[in-house]
Amino acid sequence: MAEDTVNAQVTDAVTQTNVKVVGEAPSQAIANLYQVVSNATGLSVQNATHAQQSMNQISTAVVSKGVQLIMEIGPTSGAESKPSGG
Repeated sequence: MAEDTVNAQVTDAVTQTNVKVVGEAPSQAIANLYQVVSNATGLSVQNATHAQQSMNQISTAVVSKGVQLIMEIGPTSGAESKPSGG
């Protein structure tokens, strides 16, 4: 009949491994948290940069259209509307 007892060295090795895993768990969790937070921060900076570049493109288009409208007015239309102050 087989023995029902387990070698003491095996149980000691398993116990030491369990203690090691339980002891390292908090530091592993914090390390994972730091990685997730840094990744999220990097993505938010990339999104902010992209939004800023998009707004710069829109701003350039708006300024160009504004300058075009000012140039279409011409210099004489403003002079005609002024009253002769006298």
